[in-house]
Order: sequence, then C-alpha cells, then structure tokens
Amino acid sequence: MTVAKARAAEPNAGDAVGVIPRDYNFAADVLQRNLDAGRANKPAYIDARGTTTYGQLADRVARFGAALRGLGIKREERVLMAMLDTIDWPTAFLGCLKAGIVAVPVNTLLTEDDYRFMLADSRAKCLLVSEALFPKFEKLIKQSPDLEHVIVSGDNPQNLDAKGYRLFEDLIGADEPESFTAPTTADDIAFWLYTSGSTGKPKGAVHVHASLKLTADLYGTLVAGIKESDMVYSVAKLFFAYGLGNAMTFSLSVGATTVLLADRPTPDGVAALLRKHPITVFYAVPTFYAAFLNSPNASQKGDVKIRRCISAGEALPEEIARKWHERYGVEISDGLGTTEMLHIYLSNRPGATKYGTTGKAVPGYDIKLIGEDGNPVKQGEMGELYVRGPTAAVMYWNNREKSRATFQGEWTRSGDKYIEDAEGYYICCGRQDDMLKVSGMYVSPFEVEAALSSHPDVLEAAVVGWNDEQKLIKPKAFVVLKQPDKANDALIRTLQEHVKQKLAPYKYPRWIEFRKELPKTATGKIQRFKLRAEGPGAR
Repeated sequence: MTVAKARAAEPNAGDAVGVIPRDYNFAADVLQRNLDAGRANKPAYIDARGTTTYGQLADRVARFGAALRGLGIKREERVLMAMLDTIDWPTAFLGCLKAGIVAVPVNTLLTEDDYRFMLADSRAKCLLVSEALFPKFEKLIKQSPDLEHVIVSGDNPQNLDAKGYRLFEDLIGADEPESFTAPTTADDIAFWLYTSGSTGKPKGAVHVHASLKLTADLYGTLVAGIKESDMVYSVAKLFFAYGLGNAMTFSLSVGATTVLLADRPTPDGVAALLRKHPITVFYAVPTFYAAFLNSPNASQKGDVKIRRCISAGEALPEEIARKWHERYGVEISDGLGTTEMLHIYLSNRPGATKYGTTGKAVPGYDIKLIGEDGNPVKQGEMGELYVRGPTAAVMYWNNREKSRATFQGEWTRSGDKYIEDAEGYYICCGRQDDMLKVSGMYVSPFEVEAALSSHPDVLEAAVVGWNDEQKLIKPKAFVVLKQPDKANDALIRTLQEHVKQKLAPYKYPRWIEFRKELPKTATGKIQRFKLRAEGPGAR
C-alpha cells in the first residue's frame, strides 16, 4: 500500500505549530501577533502607492471591517472581491474575516459571463471591485438581485461615487477603527475560492478560518522556511489559492514584507521589480520560470538577492529547474497544491530537491495513490493521488454531486496521476482527464511535454490525445518556440526524434503543431481540454 505519512512538528511554546484554539479568527490573530511582536512600524506591504506598515495594515483592516458592518452586511454574508494586487486587497480580505463576513476573491481576468455566474452563485451582498475592472461589472450590477452595495478601489475613481457607488478610501477614512472581532470559531466559514477552470466550469471551494494558519504553519514555516527577515514576491496573484498563501498568509504569519504588483506580471516587469527590491523569496509557476529564462532582459545572478524559489500550479519540467539553478544558484522547490486543499501539500524541500519530481508529503498531510480498481497501487505504479490533511475545503458551494465525488471522508481526490519512486518522491504523470492510452498503454502528457521542453528550441509544449485515421488515440503536441521563425517541417521531425531518444518510441507525438501561445487559465495552467476540443472525434 502506497501511503506517505508526515506529521506536524511538536507544538512550540507560545505559538504552537498546527494547533488552533476552538475560538479563532485568523485576521485578528495574524494582525495582533505582529503588533505584539513589536512590528507596528515594520513594512508589511510595498505596492505602487508606497509602503504600508503592520500598524497601518491593522488600522485599515479595522476601519474596513467597521465600514462593512456600518453598511449592514452581516456575519456569514458574502462579499465578492474582484481586485488587483494592491494594499486594498489584504485590507479587504482581512477586514471581511475580522468582521465574520465571508470573502469571495475571484480571478481578475475572467469574462462578464463568468462574473455573472459567480455573483449569482455566491449571492454576494457586496461587490468590491478595482476601478480598472469596473466596466466588466457595470451591466451586471443591476442584474444581480442579491447585490446591495458596490465599493470601488482605485486612485482615480472617475466620479463613480456620483453614480451611487462607494469608494474604498472614503469608507476606511470615514470610520474609526473598532476593536470588534466577530466571535468566530476555527471551523467557521471564512472565505471561498473558485477553482481555476482548467477542466471546465469553476466551483466554489469553501474554506474555514483555521486552514489559513495551518497552511502557514505546515508549509510556510516547516517546508518553505519563510522568515521575518524575508522580502517576498509572488507572480501568482492573491486571488489564486497559491498566491493567497504566498503573498499574504505566510508572510504575515512571520512578519515578513511582501511586494505587490497590480499589473499582469511579465519577465521584463518582474526583472525590474527584482532590481528595485531585495526580494529573497520568489514564487512563480513553471510557465513563468520558462519565459523568464528565455527573456533577453532577465535579471543576472548578481542583480538578485533571492534565497528561495518555489513553484506550483503545474509540474515543473526538470530542464527548466536545472537551467534556473545553473543561472541563479538557487533550487526551485516544486510542489503540488490545489484550491480544494488551499495550498501546497506535496513538495520538494530546500536542500532535498529532486528535479523531475513533486517531492514528498508536507508535514500534517498523508498521500495515497489509488488504481483503477479502487485499491492502493504498489510503489512504482501509477495511480490517482488522494490527500488527507487539515486544510481540505468543507465542500463545493451549491454542488453536492461534485462535493461527494471529490471529498471522500478524510480523503480528497486530486484528479492527478502520480508514481512514487524508490526514494519516496512523487512523479507527476498529468491530470487524470489528460492521460492518454496509446496501444493499450498509458502515456503521461507531462512526460512527453518535459521531453519536448528539453530541446533548446522549445519554450513550452502541451500534449493531448488526438484521433488518427483509424480513430485510435495518439499523442499530438502543441509547441511554442523560443524563436517562432524556426518553425518548419524539418524541426517537427527533429523534435519527434528528440522525444524518441528520451522516451519509449510509442510515446512520441505523431503530430506537432506550432503555436504562438497556449490556452491557459489566469494562474498559468494549460487548458488542455481546449486543445482536445479542436481535434477530430474530440473526447
């Protein structure tokens, strides 16, 4: 039976690791913890507006919580947050939690139809929206019968207050900070996160107050090793479960400083950020690491202060990890986390990283691999990954069928296929929905993608199942080149031979199509289902 076990460290005196009292409010706890530690004047956040200290953050959060209560928004009612990464984001999120109101942060790159669904599904009483995103919501506001208040965040609100909308800065400036903290328990619902939609329609994963501290304790402290002296930047945005931990939960839990970038991150923009700030902990997704390495303006080793790099979102190709290590002298600790589990629960450790794997179970979590017969597989065999741990979502909101299929007692189905190697490291084979069966044998799309990505001309690749003339499934690759003008039939044959040299011959892509870019979610995950849908006999 393949079950990896890891337990949390013994509780420390004062601030016990992994121990949560029954009566607990994460926002109140994390803010007061920093004030008690004497960090009132220490920078908590740096954004385009400037620096916000821990004392100023606590003041803003208290004011915003008071403002929401003043508007008549009650405990357990929902507030939809469509906000860019500025100081207003953690102010709003923590303000909701402190007041016992449920925060529902959403992806800032969605369509009007997506937002229409989320407003209706969440029945939000209040919408918090950045000024730049307001046009996508303007028509929806009147179409949302549950919506009673709209609050706009931004430096130039374009007279939106004259139209009856409230301005974020006016609200927090009008109310005096209050000492009120909602009497929540560790198991009270604190926030929702909608799944990224990499496999279709998003689902609202419902999370409790305790889970935020637990991810900080078990992963942020015990695995990532975030310290008070760190300055942190996350390419993944705060609305993403990965980014929420990176840029808020972990850094605030230890008193570190976080840099926020409202704009969509680009290699050039991030390189400028790394030159401007002494960032020591860097979080990104595999596609960004690849793009950064390929950028002519990427930072040089002597220009950065990074001591720790972390990756999640999709499995990190070994070639990208090695190139990064060679250039910057820092390992990338690749990990697996999901919206359902809130953050990373399977990870490589700094100093014990094995490239080409996703590492081992994070303390406090158990892993098992289940075969098609419903039983645990043997070591070295492929199975679907199930995880057991303290941060699992309560349910998917308003979706009982999907909840029952995913949350099975103490275990949560990940939908990912993995193999455990002889050293106890877990190797990603891809999403269960993405697995291919070629000539009666399973082929991992990630394995073929990794082989393609190891070729010097390839920036990234996605592999899906494609019907041949006999309607049999074979691998097809969609490839993005570092230099698009190199695309030709000769390179297709070269790439096919390259894969054959690295993998069993039956795994090579029968077709290769060059693309300028691959369809992705806002969090950097490749949407292979969109590529499959283009094919003959799409399955």
